[in-house]
Amino acid sequence: MKKHNFYAGPSILSEYTINNTIDAIRNFAGMDLSLLEISHRSKQFTAVINEASALVKELLDVPEGYSVLWLGGGASLQFCMVPYNLLINKAAYLETGVWASNAIKEARLFGEVDVVASSRDQNFSYIPDFKIPADVDYFHFTTNNTIYGTELRRDPDSPVPLVADMSSDIFSRPVDVSKYDLIYAGAQKNIAPAGVTLVIVKDSVLGRAPRPIPTMLDYKTHVNKESMFNTPPVLPIFAALQTLRYYKEQGGVKQLELIDMEKAGVLYDAIDNSRMFQGTARADSRSIMNVCFVMAPEYKELEQEFIDFAAARNIVGIKGHRSVGGFRASLYNALPLASVNALVQAMKDFEKAH
Repeated sequence: MKKHNFYAGPSILSEYTINNTIDAIRNFAGMDLSLLEISHRSKQFTAVINEASALVKELLDVPEGYSVLWLGGGASLQFCMVPYNLLINKAAYLETGVWASNAIKEARLFGEVDVVASSRDQNFSYIPDFKIPADVDYFHFTTNNTIYGTELRRDPDSPVPLVADMSSDIFSRPVDVSKYDLIYAGAQKNIAPAGVTLVIVKDSVLGRAPRPIPTMLDYKTHVNKESMFNTPPVLPIFAALQTLRYYKEQGGVKQLELIDMEKAGVLYDAIDNSRMFQGTARADSRSIMNVCFVMAPEYKELEQEFIDFAAARNIVGIKGHRSVGGFRASLYNALPLASVNALVQAMKDFEKAH
């Protein structure tokens, strides 16, 4: 039986993506060669990366004047690449979790950083109110915080270039890309296996930094070479194409959002109506991708027992991050509602038994 996979990343992928990628590993594009051994400059793979980029633009309604890039190094490399390319004097950042904090740390290597607001005071359990200053080179925020289960599900109006790390909630809601100058997302949540990072960048924002930029860290290098300056991560890009095709078949991002909202609603409703389980994120900041919850204090000692109880029902990946504890259920696009229902039933049965 296929397990109910709630891992936060690398995470669940659709059967469509997995099966098509397996087929391509055996025989890619009728070449009698594996996807793992073909040239990235072959016409067959060039067609893959071109279609993947075109589908990103279609699904997110990306305007003219933007480039779609497929880069290595994970989202963590973007913590460095963003300020390397965009920070001239000062940048503004919103601190809402570990990954936002890591991005701030990297940006400080390149210039002054104004942390406009932080939720560190309450262990990042909410999205703080913030005002974007007009005297900075750009404003950076993390849309979804996987560890703490908080999410900012809107596109802020900004007087300066807007940069967002959308690693864990991209393709879970429509995005007004025209408000952003740069969006990046590690693939291993809602796109593909780990190994590739999606970047959507407004071409006109590049080339302004006063410093020399190493070739591989310059976005213009990858824009000019259409992500083919060096050998790209072929396997994750092919898997990403399958996921994007699957998303289009499902009805696009608006339909995916409806499904995601339903899944999150079912789980949050179960938590809110439980005497044993409690949510950790403030209600107005809750993520629909990563639902974090703990045992009520009087049941705290039963947390590991519940993890074992769930595992016996083929439910995996629900242990919370060590900085929060408790449980975390990641409800990425590929996770079916049936898996959420299985988790909810396990919670109810466990509570009834105790």
